[in-house]
Amino acid sequence: MTAQVDYTPDELLASHDYAEPLFAGGARCHGGFIDDGTYVSPRTKYRVPAIAAWQDQHRATFGTELLGLPLDTWPEPYPNLAQSRYLVQRGVPQPIIATLTRIGTIEGFGAMIRHSRVPELRRCFDEDVDGTAMTHLDRGLYEAHARDEAGYEDEGGHKQMWFAARDIAFENPVTEDETQRMLERMGITPPGGGPVDLAAMRAAAMANRVLPDDIDFDLESLIERMTRLLLIEISAFHTFAWAEALLSDEDLVAGDGEAARIVSYIRADETPHVEYLRTVLSEMRDRTFVGESGRKYPGTELIGRIWDRALADSLGSRRLDQLAVTRREIERAVSALADADDVLAELDALGSIRPGDDGRWVEVTPATS
Repeated sequence: MTAQVDYTPDELLASHDYAEPLFAGGARCHGGFIDDGTYVSPRTKYRVPAIAAWQDQHRATFGTELLGLPLDTWPEPYPNLAQSRYLVQRGVPQPIIATLTRIGTIEGFGAMIRHSRVPELRRCFDEDVDGTAMTHLDRGLYEAHARDEAGYEDEGGHKQMWFAARDIAFENPVTEDETQRMLERMGITPPGGGPVDLAAMRAAAMANRVLPDDIDFDLESLIERMTRLLLIEISAFHTFAWAEALLSDEDLVAGDGEAARIVSYIRADETPHVEYLRTVLSEMRDRTFVGESGRKYPGTELIGRIWDRALADSLGSRRLDQLAVTRREIERAVSALADADDVLAELDALGSIRPGDDGRWVEVTPATS
């Protein structure tokens, strides 16, 4: 291997020289445009070639492909594009505004990844780990990810960009602060607020671990966090497609397509996130874990345990929770309409799922909109 595989934090945080910076909703955001007008994501001058080099190195060393899932693993967003258009046309854009607000809020929490504990990886694996993506997690990769999501210093990140797209498209709507509700939903703070009990969170996580107790708990937590984040990032590409299509409809929303363009820049920024996460997880999957006792475990088995649980949660309980939240927002928004029941019936006819009489979600064949 001749490609560079060792990088400094400064290199992994370096951006290209831009001919023009990006402004979203009047606010300076990260990234910018090169001479031909092409948008180039922030902090990718060395990060993108580094990820490519680590991936090539991994394939050459282990002869395996990287971990990942096809997009059709996940169902379409709810409400889908046809349903979202219908709600806006009926004068009830509030559920769409709430969804964009929630996405921006979640993006802001991405800054928390910089606080992840990274154990001494050389003692956690039997094989050499030098010059891998995993050894750069706390040497620039996590920090770059955090800055991309939440912004850094005087530059906005994805949080601010999603909010800008929302405000442009719906002309500065009145919105609710989703922060507290998101913290409660994530189990970080109790309902109604209150101090964060980090010790209790750690104890609950340890009680729910799936790897042998012999494996460093911080390593398991690291893998769990990266796996869930990767699944969110992959499934989010459906959200990008939904948002770009909806916000580019100039007959439906304001801004002459500017909101959709902002979403396209976010989508471009997310690609390095997906790629470094799947690279790190693949590097760990194809190595041999070493427990604190010295016992060795195949990485395919341990990564598989975490992957299977996270995927089941993503497609199961977490999705059901989000469907319930969104449905309540829709029902609240249409409740003021004289024909609220008819609106909900038409909305359900445009979707591929709807709530059944017993409260469970059932699959249906959507009508042509």
